Amino acid sequence: MIGWLRASRLRTAVAAVAALALLLGGAWLLVGRDTGPAVAEQVERVPVGPEPDGTPVELDVAVYTADGGAARKPAVLLAHGFGGQRQDLVAQAQRLAQEGYVVLAWTARGFGQSGGRIHLNAPAFEVADVERLIDLLAARDDVQLDGQGDPRVGIAGGSYGGAIALLAAGYDQRIDAIAPRITWNDLAQSLFPQYAADGEPTTPAAFQPIDEPGVFKRLWAGVFFGSGSASSTDPTVCGRFAVDVCDAYSASAATGVPTPQILRLLEDSSPASVLDRIDAPTLILQGQADSLFPLAEGDANARGIAAGGTPVKLVWFAGGHDGGDQEDERLDAMTLAWFDRYLRDDGTPEDTRFEATGQPASLFGARTGADPQVLAAPEAPGIAGTPSPSRRDVALDGDEQTVVAPAGGNPAQVSSLPGLGAVVSTLLRGSQRALPDIPGQSAVFETAPFDDTFTLVGSATADIRIRTQAPDVTLFARLLDVGPGGAEAVLPNRLVTTVRLEDGGDQTVRVMLPAVVREIQPGHALRLVITTTDQAFAMPADPRTYQVSLAGSAALSLPVVDVTPLPADTTGLLVGAGIVVALLLAIAAIAIVVRRRSRHVAEDVDPELVDVPLVVRGLGKEYAGGFRAVSDVGFRVEKGQVLGLLGPNGAGKTTVLRMLLGLISPTEGELLVFGHRVTPGAPVLSRLGAFVEGPGLLPHLSGRANLELFWRATGRPMEEAYLDTVLEVAGLGADVERKVRTYSQGMRARIAIAQAMLGLPELLVLDEPTNGLDPPQIREVREVLRTYADTGRTVVVSSHLLAEVERTCTHVVVMHRGELVAAGPLDQVVAADAADAAPADLETVFLGLIGATS
Repeated sequence: MIGWLRASRLRTAVAAVAALALLLGGAWLLVGRDTGPAVAEQVERVPVGPEPDGTPVELDVAVYTADGGAARKPAVLLAHGFGGQRQDLVAQAQRLAQEGYVVLAWTARGFGQSGGRIHLNAPAFEVADVERLIDLLAARDDVQLDGQGDPRVGIAGGSYGGAIALLAAGYDQRIDAIAPRITWNDLAQSLFPQYAADGEPTTPAAFQPIDEPGVFKRLWAGVFFGSGSASSTDPTVCGRFAVDVCDAYSASAATGVPTPQILRLLEDSSPASVLDRIDAPTLILQGQADSLFPLAEGDANARGIAAGGTPVKLVWFAGGHDGGDQEDERLDAMTLAWFDRYLRDDGTPEDTRFEATGQPASLFGARTGADPQVLAAPEAPGIAGTPSPSRRDVALDGDEQTVVAPAGGNPAQVSSLPGLGAVVSTLLRGSQRALPDIPGQSAVFETAPFDDTFTLVGSATADIRIRTQAPDVTLFARLLDVGPGGAEAVLPNRLVTTVRLEDGGDQTVRVMLPAVVREIQPGHALRLVITTTDQAFAMPADPRTYQVSLAGSAALSLPVVDVTPLPADTTGLLVGAGIVVALLLAIAAIAIVVRRRSRHVAEDVDPELVDVPLVVRGLGKEYAGGFRAVSDVGFRVEKGQVLGLLGPNGAGKTTVLRMLLGLISPTEGELLVFGHRVTPGAPVLSRLGAFVEGPGLLPHLSGRANLELFWRATGRPMEEAYLDTVLEVAGLGADVERKVRTYSQGMRARIAIAQAMLGLPELLVLDEPTNGLDPPQIREVREVLRTYADTGRTVVVSSHLLAEVERTCTHVVVMHRGELVAAGPLDQVVAADAADAAPADLETVFLGLIGATS
């Protein structure tokens, strides 16, 4: 999702290395894939227990099987994430079926085409539903049985689906293996996180919080509950949530303090309450880029299950709810191997190693894009009887500092933005660079630069003294990796932790910092930042001050986890060697490029074109394996034009747009924006706005709040957004104050385009902005684009709706099979083709153009 682009100074040569490594790695993933046997899908409605008022409930269920003879097979249940449905799981289900499993995917109660209300995986409802599905599998004649009514079965799922896997295994001993991914241990700790610790961490990430509720995670909670309450079929405050869940959430959300009622509900929906009952071997896959369910949740699940002697494997991968590399290929293969081991008894050795994907230090401040290194230890520290991690104390420097919490917590720092993680990463050049602090809100303490290289695995801690006259305390903590001279401060995975104390006064507290896997290089330091605000959380309404200082040994306590790199998969050695060679060659090229750029910076600017929004010259793109997506494309776009980029699927339109946005580099030719050559991260891209693949709107916030929140993520002053002007051009009117979940498709398109127009970029690039809209809504978008162009700015729009392009655009570029077949003013393109015939419309001309090159 790239809702809007504001690029900054990313090194061109480094980005080329990144693109090369990703390209080779991605191509390798396609090698050797086999479609396998045909898979049959059987869809049915399965009756389950009724709602409390007696309303009957049926679940939408699909069973997937592949021909494998008459032998019975083990089964796998697949659970979807919150707001999803079984259709999201078709690809995984088909793959598992081809591997010899009977696969059942279902839509959970309260979602999609299933009946009932959402009870948050309550034992009496969603967990009981899983038990009914297991009964269904036990009655099939193709499912392997361990006994009467006891099928050989595993469960896999992510987020909401991961929690049901854990809870069901705690309540139903027939389950033989589970693979939960990015899910929670304690839902109350996830939504009201408390990182004031009672003692040292017990694992690299798990710890015991003090017995006081934490800070309300209002943005994530809004997304979590908003997606369940937004229902066109049930447009009420509660939507499809059960009334008791809705009432408890509403009461807590209004104050930011959990009520006893919601704490009871969240406890019932938390795997923490059943871990000691789980005897199914468990593969826990937890994401590092996850501000919703962080690594501590996975560690707590692993520790609780392994305490009873159940085999547990804990994996920290690079992605999560906030984006990042989801490592799907690796994790899916790992899940399949886990089920093969424990459902098929395939004889493979038990593998309970702890694995963590490392974050290598940046090269020139930008990620190289190469595959990250997977680190491993024989067992996860502090789990299954292994000792807890040892600690390394590093002195912190900094005097007592006074920090201010403004009234209402506004303005507030920005760390994570649910649904916008990929956009924030794009805005900050993908480097996880820390946004600038708001003056007066942060206390800063820092270590001396390190002399050695080491990998930080887990959570650091620090003892902090807090003095205040306020009746309570709400603070936020971050850990930054700071380069030599303080030039680059990186916030790994954009994570913060929270501290809430019910009493003010003078207190000392041990603060847990976000768990990370981060290589720290010589000359780098670690910076502890304590802040008074964070946009993602509820904050006190009254203004206040805190005096913050170091306490105890005035040290940062770092976990020491002995990990070693895993050897590369032997099937990838040849490709890996090729990547290494390519990277070495590219690094050599970097030196040449840097030297040349230092002497010939002016070569990247054509002074005769500094007033021309876009010039494309001799543009070509060839991918690995010889596939050519674009060949010798050239055109020019002047100020005030609305240019339509047209072509059938596979014509190369998207490739051209990706090169225009600096997301990929051309093989030959160039694109010039206002005379400046486009390269990944080129400064001139700050004059360009783009809307590609959706805006990432938060449904529980108003349109205005979404736009303001998005702009704050850029770190630029609010007045530079020109919000009032953008709203006037977009024609949003009073609707901008309504919550986005009430918007029509046309309104969503308007707010998405408004998001791209923030800052009034001189060149606006939109990819299929009218997809899914009806004619009146398309007309609204047309008016917005024309109004924007009337201001003297330029619009490039890709679309397959030819009649609409004819009404909207002044100029067109037509592509087919990667080549340019026509370009120029719309009326001239149409007239040229119809010179010897009756007047034609654009559709007729377009079909003739692409037919002529067939």
